[in-house]
Amino acid sequence: MPECFYICYQFNSSVLAVIFYTIFLWLFKGSTHIASLFNPKAAKWVTGRKNIFKRLKEAIPQNEKTIWMHCASLGEFEQGRPLLEKLRLQYPDYKLLLTFFSPSGYEVQKNYPGADWIFYLPMDGPKNAKRFLEIVHPSLVIFVKYEFWYYYLKKIKYRNIPLLLVSALFRKDMSFFKWYGGLQRKMLSRFNHLFVQTPESKKLVDEIGLRDICTVSGDTRFDRVIEIASAFEPIPAIGDFIGNSRAIVAGSTWPEDEEVLQKVFSAINDPSLKLIIAPHEINEKHLDDICILFPAAVRFSSLTKPGQEISNILIIDNIGMLSRLYKYACFTYVGGGLSKNGVHNVLEAAVYNKIVFFGPYYYKYTEAVGLVKSGGGLSFTDEKRDGTMLRLLIEALLNEEDEFKFRSNAAGEFVQSHKGATKRILHFIQENRLLTN
Repeated sequence: MPECFYICYQFNSSVLAVIFYTIFLWLFKGSTHIASLFNPKAAKWVTGRKNIFKRLKEAIPQNEKTIWMHCASLGEFEQGRPLLEKLRLQYPDYKLLLTFFSPSGYEVQKNYPGADWIFYLPMDGPKNAKRFLEIVHPSLVIFVKYEFWYYYLKKIKYRNIPLLLVSALFRKDMSFFKWYGGLQRKMLSRFNHLFVQTPESKKLVDEIGLRDICTVSGDTRFDRVIEIASAFEPIPAIGDFIGNSRAIVAGSTWPEDEEVLQKVFSAINDPSLKLIIAPHEINEKHLDDICILFPAAVRFSSLTKPGQEISNILIIDNIGMLSRLYKYACFTYVGGGLSKNGVHNVLEAAVYNKIVFFGPYYYKYTEAVGLVKSGGGLSFTDEKRDGTMLRLLIEALLNEEDEFKFRSNAAGEFVQSHKGATKRILHFIQENRLLTN
């Protein structure tokens, strides 16, 4: 193909991609407003953005020096949080703005004390991005893991504001690495630096010509769970509930997880073994469904009430306790791995030197893959939906003390061996004087 035709083709492809992207934004916004009429989450998404620019302008003084971190949702916030808190300590003259795209992040962390301002991110678009940056006027912008908004990245680049992507994780099947991914590659090129979790991610980035702006830093979530574990605060009611028994702590569970746990716990039928379930969704219907599965269970909110019957099954009916619950476990179970959505955070459990069980859908999560390879994580299949494999694993480890100790230690050592991502990113910011000019 002659060079002039190739350039023309590239230009037209890029223009077409931007047009399709803009149409997507319009459709997404429209469909979300329609969904907000009957979907509570969509309603929060819409309501949280009402008068957003007016509220931003009233909150953020024009003479403040600002660092802006954006997270898609709660999981990305947990990854960005260690860096955000270190930046506050290292650069006390700067104010911190934290934005979320999803209600599941904003609604949980809207009162987080580690940031000066917390807002929903206004919908992407050329006018919105320009207006947002004029109000916020950040000195440094940090996006966490997955969140690529074309117009925001374009306007940030044009304003020469340092822009970092942290704890990124790429897979070969992503659009960045497909023939049709020109717009996505353009967005990646607008970052000053890409901090990726794995060598495999860096190799993919290198292959699209961005080698010079990419570094393997690791995953900041390891630093986060280590911080949580080091600041552990006991939960006396949990300690009293377990007593001298052994306990399985199951966190972030979904109905399919709870059904398996019910079959496994009934089959083991060991009076000295207790079960604590902290479901992913805390709502009355889900809690009632769990109590139907486990009729003898007691809720945490009723645990200390006078006359409460003693049970060996406890249902956690509050938010914010899970990361400490794992400390009390003999074994841990992390939910989500029985569906294609994938397993939840296994590091919160592993950091306490706890063996972690989870379902077969974990291959997209490098930390879960690494935990299995280390010996600290054990995946099981449940094709017959009777929990047989999980039960056999638990029973074997209950009777093999040396194997139990080996796998428990392997879990903790795996987490400790991957710390330091936050320090590496902070060093880059300091070394390149991103906040001193």
